[in-house]
Formats: sequence, structure tokens, C-alpha cells
Amino acid sequence: MKAAVWHGQKDVRIEDVPEPGHPPAAQVKVEVAWCGICGTDLHEYWSGPVYLPAEKPHPLTGVQTPVILGHELSGRVVEVGEGVKRVNVGDRVALCPIIGCLECRWCKAGFMGLCERVAFLGSSWHGGGFARYLNVHEYMCYRLPGSVSDETGAMVEPWAASVRAILQAEVHPGDSVAIVGAGPIGLMVLQAARIAGAGQRIVIEPSLRRQGIAQLLGATAVINPLESEVVEAVGRLTDGGGADVVVECVGIESTGQLAGRITRRRGRLVVMGVFPRPSPLDFTDLLFGEKTVMGSMGGYGQFERAIQMMADKEFQADPMISGKIELEDLVEKGFEELIQHRERNLKILVSPE
Repeated sequence: MKAAVWHGQKDVRIEDVPEPGHPPAAQVKVEVAWCGICGTDLHEYWSGPVYLPAEKPHPLTGVQTPVILGHELSGRVVEVGEGVKRVNVGDRVALCPIIGCLECRWCKAGFMGLCERVAFLGSSWHGGGFARYLNVHEYMCYRLPGSVSDETGAMVEPWAASVRAILQAEVHPGDSVAIVGAGPIGLMVLQAARIAGAGQRIVIEPSLRRQGIAQLLGATAVINPLESEVVEAVGRLTDGGGADVVVECVGIESTGQLAGRITRRRGRLVVMGVFPRPSPLDFTDLLFGEKTVMGSMGGYGQFERAIQMMADKEFQADPMISGKIELEDLVEKGFEELIQHRERNLKILVSPE
């Protein structure tokens, strides 16, 4: 079968690889319908290895580069291993990409994302979503109802992560929420904040196209950081106090510092952007403002809730899908397109057929 295999920085090849065999016990074989290109895929393509196990095998899975990329996917169960009870052959599913040891304190407490040996589909697992088939643990699979399309199902993973971030921030009806960055994650966080009842939903984004989509998806205010002083603009919208909750969805030093500055006293700052290197915060501001800073990594524990929101039509996927491509075109029309033409793109979905 064809698969997108990472060999090195700017070296992702579409090549023939063996199709996975019958799944082992407690695993299932999934035929991929669609797989979305995530920001982490772009980081690995452009400047990796970032999280890929290149220097030595992964401690949990034994996987080492080259690896098949892709983790935001929907598909259909085509085979099941011994003892599988969670899903059946023929079920349409979305996958949680987090793989834990199931033995450490974090896995046992339900926080698999914090596992001391955590692995991830599409980076440190025996297969990824940019291929026709893959075997995965049954606990990674969540059934999709008929009302959720395969394309929308491929967005369950980032949507669940956004829902979880808003829940962790304890957004209450009437709260003001500021979102730094209106990429796919930022726009999903915006929708999660709207559904949670946030009163002010402020988006900070320079791209005109993304500003328009943010307004379509429920932003009450959009600030262009190239035209306005963001701290002052957020202050005017929040009676000078800053936002109750700020979610950073970009992952660069300047936006991290900005997110801290626009968080009100005793407000909550949630970091979702993946920072390629350590970045500073104003700790004096955090101290005297008694602000809370938290990270939110992944959507584990919220997949069923996220899928139900999709089934209830509370989540809008179509405005964020900017392209659908074949696997053969992944590098040119996927990775390079997203990097070179950010203004006109959001989420590009890939078909392995």
C-alpha cells in the first residue's frame, strides 16, 4: 500500500510499504477514509525531527524513524483482533492518537496524555493516518454516528482537544474568552467557547480570510494585530480588565507573551500552541495578577462528548475545510501549500486512495 513516510527534514516520501496484517489481540485494523494535516505534521516536515524518535527507538513502542505520519483521521474497522469488544467490523470510527503504557499512575488515573512513556499515532506508532490501513488499540477507537460524515469525523481529534481546553479553563456562561490565532485549532476553540456560553469571544488574527471565518463561527470581535495595539483593544472590549480566559493557539514567543498580557487579574491562560523552543512569560505580571497558566494537550477523555456535539450540529466543520487532496499530492498540495499559502488555507484533508 502507499504511505507518506518521514525520512528527514523536508523529506517525506510517498512510497510502497507492507499492508499491516491481521490485528493482534485487543487491536483493530482500520481502513482510513480521510486524514487531516495537523500543525505538528507541518513542524515535522519543515523542521523535524521535533517529536519523532529519530535518535533511538521509542521506549514504549520501539518505533524509530522512518515513520508514517498522520493522526487526525476517520475510517472504517475492517478486522478485529482477539478479545476486541469496543467496536465491530464495519463500524465507522475516529481515533484518539494517544497511546499509553496503561500501567503508570497517569494512565491509571485517566490522564493517558501524561503517561511517562506516552506514544502517538503518526509519530511513534507502527503506522499512521497517511496510509490506506493501520492497526491500532481498540481503546483508541470511537464510533461515528451516521449523521457525522467521514470528512467531519477526521476533525474529531482537534475538536476534542479544543473542547477539553475550554473545560479545563472552566469557562462559564458570560465569561470573556480571547483566542490568539484563528487557525484550525483557534477556530475550534472559538466554537467550543461559544457552545460553553462565553459572552465576549475575541479573536486575534492577522489573516483577513481567517478573520472572516472567525466572524462566521461566532466571534463577537476580531482584532488584527497588524493594525491595532492588541492589549489596548482587548482592554476596551473588557472594561479595561482583560479577558477572563485566554487560549494561545499559535506557539511562538510573541503570541505567548501577548496571551499573558491580555489575561485579566485572576484570569486563566491556556496554552494549546506547540512551541518549538522554550519561550518566556512575564512572571511578575503572573505573580501580581494572580493569573493561572495551564497547558492542555490533546482531547483524551472528551472524544464521546465531541462526537455528540458534531452529531447535534453544534460544531461546524465545513467552513474550516479548505482542501481535499489525494495522498500522492500530500507534499506539494498539502504541506507546501499550507506553509507557502497560509492566507488561503485552513484544514486540508487527505484521502489515501
